[in-house]
Amino acid sequence: MEIIMGFFNFCDARVQCLPEPLEPQYGGGILRNADFSAGLRGWSTFGYGSIAESKSAAGNGFAVALNRTRPYQSVSQKVYLQRDTHYTLSAWLQVGDGSADVRAVVKTVGDFVHAGGAVAKSGCWSMLKGGLTAASSGPAELYFESNATVDLWVDSVSLNPFSRDEWAAHRAESVSAARKKTVRLQATDSAGNPLAGAAVSLDAVRTNFPLGSAMTRHILTNSAYQTWFASRFAVATFENEMKWYSTEPAPGREDYTVPDAMMAFAKSNGIAVRGHNVFWDQPSQQPAWVQSLPYPQLLAAASRRIRSVVSRYAGQVIGWDVVNENLHFNFYEGRFGWDASTAFYAAARLLDAGSALMFMNEFNTLEQPGDMAALPARYLQRLRQIIAAYSENGAGMAIGLEGHFTNPNIPYMRAALDTLAQAGIPIWLTEVDVAAGPAQAQHLEEVLREAYAHPAVQGIVLWSAWRPEGCYVMCLTDNNFKNLPQGDVVDKLIAEWRSTPRAGATDAQGFFEAELVHGEYKVSVSHPALNNSVTRSVKVDLGSGSEHYFIDMQV
Repeated sequence: MEIIMGFFNFCDARVQCLPEPLEPQYGGGILRNADFSAGLRGWSTFGYGSIAESKSAAGNGFAVALNRTRPYQSVSQKVYLQRDTHYTLSAWLQVGDGSADVRAVVKTVGDFVHAGGAVAKSGCWSMLKGGLTAASSGPAELYFESNATVDLWVDSVSLNPFSRDEWAAHRAESVSAARKKTVRLQATDSAGNPLAGAAVSLDAVRTNFPLGSAMTRHILTNSAYQTWFASRFAVATFENEMKWYSTEPAPGREDYTVPDAMMAFAKSNGIAVRGHNVFWDQPSQQPAWVQSLPYPQLLAAASRRIRSVVSRYAGQVIGWDVVNENLHFNFYEGRFGWDASTAFYAAARLLDAGSALMFMNEFNTLEQPGDMAALPARYLQRLRQIIAAYSENGAGMAIGLEGHFTNPNIPYMRAALDTLAQAGIPIWLTEVDVAAGPAQAQHLEEVLREAYAHPAVQGIVLWSAWRPEGCYVMCLTDNNFKNLPQGDVVDKLIAEWRSTPRAGATDAQGFFEAELVHGEYKVSVSHPALNNSVTRSVKVDLGSGSEHYFIDMQV
């Protein structure tokens, strides 16, 4: 059986700070003089500031917005956007002193669209990678703003359009490369001669890509919920039942009855579980009795909490959200010091030394290019801090991206994933939902397809836990477990992402070829000239594009 695989090359995203910027992607796209080789031609001053041309010691030309007194004073270029077109955006940035958060903004008629951000430093060039989808056709202006009024250097800017069809074709090519392989089987007789016309069938036993959902305690007493959930999902996250305020509502009064029962249900149905969460850095999400504890008592309580929950479920979960949302919040850092999260991750790894991934779980890194606290660059910076502080944290770290979308910016989502993928560790979307509205189902499908197509994404969990009083933001079914439009989208994608049974006959050389989703398959081969058939288990996994191997099936 020959398995052929090649990776699809998503647009380059660099997290290193370089001495010189790279060339503009796509030659700059629709931008004029994208590399400033013709000085400032095509570029203007935005916000009544001052701009100038400058050159590096190597002779590279770039623009400088100088003497800035307002965050939005920068270099800009006017463009014309086409409605319903995706645009990828990139730029190389540097500041004259220190560092600054820099955001790319596209000013349209009546709106300011945030398209991406980066942490720019002095002394080297940082890449900003983002994008947007034009809501309407018309004139627009691209500019940059920062949280510090230092001199801002800009070079190698690109704004490149893609039609919906082009984007979808790009995505389909990536799915074929990242999620599938072409499998070639050869049937031979006992003498090793090829068997032409042998009947071959391939049936999927399981697929490798994990798709899951949050679930609530109501699954324990609702058989319709149990059937609906277990027939669809390979992974579960307990919505609130494993959180500290649920398992220890009063000091020293621990109660794991509900999460234990939910874990037993998951195990009995072959559903993996993500541990959510050990701690939550948001002050308002602490158990009420924890919030006002003085330092010694808080330290004792936190130590008891992490030992209790991680030890209890060690070896039973596939991952832990160790400190939830520690880019936006800092309850524990404020009490214990800047390295509180790093210490918690090290402790969790010591308590669960198996294969469980340790997630840094955060919101808005994919969803909101305007949220400077959650920029991909900020996420990676925090991740590096956690890994560097304790050697234990170097093993099994993973990127958790919640994915609470309102109006998804798909080009920015892809750009953020490209940037985060440079860390070289697993990425999961952990709490995906889309705000209610007439396009909710359509937006959900766009988000799920984009995530599935990215080769760095290793799992998706929907934040659609059912409760009779209503879901958090997005339900997949009504209270009778009849699909809503969002549920239909999920079912459609489940069917699409699972290989359908394949059957056919070998050719004159005894070969049968099929493109299969990564997973495990039962392969059956029979031939009318022989009295027996052969059944084998075949695993189709990710591998390099140059890998070839054969399995001869003697019938």
